[in-house]
Amino acid sequence: MSIEIKRSIKPIEYKKAITILEKRLENVINNSERELIWFLEHNEIFTAGTSFNKSEILDSKINLVKTNRGGKITFHSPGQLICYFVIDLKKRKKDIRKFIISLENSIIDTFKEFDILTNSDRKNIGIWINHKNEKKKIAAIGIRVRKWIAYHGFSININNNLNHFKKIIPCGIKDKKVIRLKEISNIKYFDFVKVLEKKLIKNLSVSNYS
Repeated sequence: MSIEIKRSIKPIEYKKAITILEKRLENVINNSERELIWFLEHNEIFTAGTSFNKSEILDSKINLVKTNRGGKITFHSPGQLICYFVIDLKKRKKDIRKFIISLENSIIDTFKEFDILTNSDRKNIGIWINHKNEKKKIAAIGIRVRKWIAYHGFSININNNLNHFKKIIPCGIKDKKVIRLKEISNIKYFDFVKVLEKKLIKNLSVSNYS
């Protein structure tokens, strides 16, 4: 079966999205529904992954939602592209490392289509860009695997408000800043999504894991 592609135009409330995601996870485990790639946005919310530390909260007034995804603390808001997925790694040789590289390459290749050079970092997971002689993070990745089904996803800063990132240590990395695509280029949000969708379908193809 092919992967279902879903796009949500209006921001989806975080907990509602996770409920939908986890229901799809159960259905994929039970072979009753297709794999999923879902593009969406969230309203303003701070979320923390399983490895976050309280010292990464710089403003004690923030409302933080703890999640079961990997990674540390981050912030979501309109203008930030979220990509959730439910992908069966059993069809992909149970290769978690290659799966993460497939995600990274999909994002990197999408930026490359618009003549923007980005890179991954084995020490600091995510996608990075050199901007004004400084390395800044433009995309964050946080996944979880259950019964060899990978879910949760990644976020890319497109034209979102970055001010709230000052209230946390994003992804637990103290000496690096975050950046959004708007500061680099005037690429339209949905033009970026269209290219990203094609790259994900290509890189997550089962044939790439044979």
